[in-house]
Amino acid sequence: QGYCQDKYRGQLASVHSSARNQELQKLARTYNTFISPWIGAVTSCKAGKWKSYWEDSSPWNYANWAPTQPLHIVTTCTTLSVRDGLWRSRICLQLRPFICQY
Repeated sequence: QGYCQDKYRGQLASVHSSARNQELQKLARTYNTFISPWIGAVTSCKAGKWKSYWEDSSPWNYANWAPTQPLHIVTTCTTLSVRDGLWRSRICLQLRPFICQY
C-alpha cells in the first residue's frame, strides 16, 4: 500500500464487482502467470469481530473469497489468484506483485 501511495500516488486496487475482478485477474495474468498479486483488502479483528475492509476506505460491497477464506487468525492482506480469480488471505509481509489504482 505504501509503495502504491509513494511511487504512484495511488492505492492498492479495490474490487467492487465480478467484472472488475475478472479485469484485474486478466491484467495480473499478463504480467505473471504464477504469483498472485496483492489487492487492497485487509481482514482484521476490530472490537472483537473479524472484518474485511478496503485500504482506500471505499464501501465493502463485493467479495470473491476462496472457500475457507478469509483467515481469522491474525490481520491479513489479500491476493487475487491469477489462476481462478478467487481471493486468499496472506501474511502482509510477503513480497508479491501488486495492483495499484490511481
